[in-house]
Amino acid sequence: MSVLQQTPVAVPAPAPRKRYRRQDRSGYLFLLPWFAGMLFTIIPFFASLYLAFTDYNLLNPPEWIGLANFREMLADERLMRSLRVTVIYTVVSVPLSLAAALGVAMVLQQGIRGLPVYRAIFYLPSLLGSSVAVVILWRYLFGVDGVINKGLAWFGITGPAWTTDPSHALTTLIILHVWTFGSPMVIFLAGLRQIPAAYYEAAAVDGAGPWRRFRSVTLPLLSPIIFFNLVQSLIASLQTFTQGFVMSGGTGGPADSTLFYNLYLYLRGFTQFDMGYASAMAWVLFVLIALLTAVNFLAARWWVFYDD
Repeated sequence: MSVLQQTPVAVPAPAPRKRYRRQDRSGYLFLLPWFAGMLFTIIPFFASLYLAFTDYNLLNPPEWIGLANFREMLADERLMRSLRVTVIYTVVSVPLSLAAALGVAMVLQQGIRGLPVYRAIFYLPSLLGSSVAVVILWRYLFGVDGVINKGLAWFGITGPAWTTDPSHALTTLIILHVWTFGSPMVIFLAGLRQIPAAYYEAAAVDGAGPWRRFRSVTLPLLSPIIFFNLVQSLIASLQTFTQGFVMSGGTGGPADSTLFYNLYLYLRGFTQFDMGYASAMAWVLFVLIALLTAVNFLAARWWVFYDD
């Protein structure tokens, strides 16, 4: 065997720059579907901004009218009622939902048997809560002759018309929203498991009771999770649509008591074909949500603590 045959041939490694370019091409190839999907978001996004300053009814070309849609919104009494319904729904349902989620998470954190089963049972409503089927089921449960009123009748209580009485219709939807606390509950449960037990032991040695440990240990260390769930819940509540649409048959009734902002936007755009006005409403909601989110982030400096 010759010396030349025994000498291993070194294969030159690709230059780092070429290797990175090859990796970049692969990355962009996998991102192509995302870029294609973004076109279906970005184009309608900016098109709606243009339509907000036009009079457009889907049948004729858009006609530029400047700020007329926004001036009309200021004098629209039904729009103001939809804002009131949405604000009440958000202010009441979000704290109740987060409190229920945190309470159940703390109970499950105690190490009870069958935890995965309970976690799945509580999480399931959050997957189905905004679906049409569950809202229809909810309407039958809270009907005049529904299960709830029949249950109250056993105790001699005459239940109200939960879904057809303007004074109770929104309350029914708030109860439905609170019932779907499973998603924040799972996040709270994960956050509670990250709190070191040593903190609770040290607090107990110092004589802190359960309430003091909750207030001085749990809440501060869980504040980033509370903040995350709060922002998510606020954004979702302000965009509520399906529950009001299905419960009221698409009218926002009775007496506009379930007329959410998004439902009124839908009625103006797709039943009255006033797409310019509906686009203006969509942009007002977008700006409102952006401002509330920004305020939340600014306020977080004073009550959210990160354990760095």
